[in-house]
Amino acid sequence: PSATLAYCCCNTTSSLCNTCLGSRSPYSTGRKRSVLLFSFTILFSLLFQYTLAPAILHQNTWWDMYKSLPGMGKRLFNCWTSGCAQYNEEDTQDLYVQCVGNAAVYRPTFVSTVFFAICAGVTKMNPSMNREVWPAKIGIYLIGLAISMFLPNVLFTGFYLLFMRVCAMVFIVIQQIILIDMAYNWNESWVEKSNRCESLEWGSGKKWLKAIVATSILMYLGCAVGIYFLYKYFMGCGGNTAVLTLTWIGILAITVVQLTCEEGSLLTTSVISAYMTYLAYSTVSKNPNAVCNPTLGSDDMWGIAVGLFFTMISLAWTGWSWTATNRLSEEGLEVTRSLTPTDSSRPDASNLNLDVPFIDPADRPTTGVVMQPNATTFAQDEAFNSGAGASIWKLNVVLVLISCWVAASLTGWGAISGGIGEEGEHTAANPLVGKFNMAMIAVSQNVALLMYLWTLLAPRLFPDREFA
Repeated sequence: PSATLAYCCCNTTSSLCNTCLGSRSPYSTGRKRSVLLFSFTILFSLLFQYTLAPAILHQNTWWDMYKSLPGMGKRLFNCWTSGCAQYNEEDTQDLYVQCVGNAAVYRPTFVSTVFFAICAGVTKMNPSMNREVWPAKIGIYLIGLAISMFLPNVLFTGFYLLFMRVCAMVFIVIQQIILIDMAYNWNESWVEKSNRCESLEWGSGKKWLKAIVATSILMYLGCAVGIYFLYKYFMGCGGNTAVLTLTWIGILAITVVQLTCEEGSLLTTSVISAYMTYLAYSTVSKNPNAVCNPTLGSDDMWGIAVGLFFTMISLAWTGWSWTATNRLSEEGLEVTRSLTPTDSSRPDASNLNLDVPFIDPADRPTTGVVMQPNATTFAQDEAFNSGAGASIWKLNVVLVLISCWVAASLTGWGAISGGIGEEGEHTAANPLVGKFNMAMIAVSQNVALLMYLWTLLAPRLFPDREFA
């Protein structure tokens, strides 16, 4: 009976997964399923950091039940605390907890990084694989996650930690591209609504244009207030002053350039300005000097929340944006406008045949040429590989970068900080790491700012070249 019950449960689970995730629709790209799987990474990262790691350290009721399994409790405890023994002192217990919590985050993000890196390589050779065998893919991911729980921390705090920081640095630049694309589409959407209202009633479209201006002003006010408070609370170090000064000068520069040329939009520039202000905060909050960093010695919940917010934006763009693959192309990076109208995969109202009644597809008469099932599938795969799927591997690369960004956001870029010295001052266990992280974020911020400035100046500097 037990074997029969187990078989029925497995068969039911398999059928359910195949029903939900096993579709090979010719209109599917697998992007939404990739986002679904990555959402597991975020869930497990938070679960491991704030539930499982404290349970292992404090050995609560759940842990007492688990360690009753022969050899399992000791093995798991040793794996999750390896490399953190130097912090296991009476006056550095907060650093010990933070070290184990950081290592807990590295496990699901490492598995996600490896998984999507493999997917990027496979889909580069065969894009149609991105929409196939998803029940098996999720199963492989969960098995990899289970294995990672019994691996020592040294496997994650060595090469992967450095790799994570570099990829998170690259993601800062990619995030700027994502925000530019979304802001352009946002601006164009409201302008299009304004034009549609104007065509129906003269003057009725002004409300949408006013909304664009009002949103831009609010974002600029947010930037001004944010920079003011950063100057107020993070002053006292030359590095912080340089970062904040370069930030507002950069915001002023891109705004002036945008207002004096026909490229870009004010809404897009305000979004990038807000992003630059957030990066300025991320930079100065990594400073290991307690004199000019009041957040040292406390959990940066604000930074974590904003980091996860940008993660959600990136996932939404990766899974649902019409223009994601086009924007990641070489030409898309140089275009200072929305790519939506030129996206051939989006339905075009001008191609609709209004003489044909709108009936349910299931009720329409069968038309077309009868083909063998295998031939049809092969033709669909070929069309996908040469069309919408040709750049799908780039989105898997983006998910690799997002995996590293989540790890960086939840662990403070791998820095162990949060101690209180004998005289009550805040301390950092690894100040060199804090300075390294601070420099990486500052460089990424300036690269992102210069990239956007280039998209505005390039058409003016090279008028003979087509950028649109």
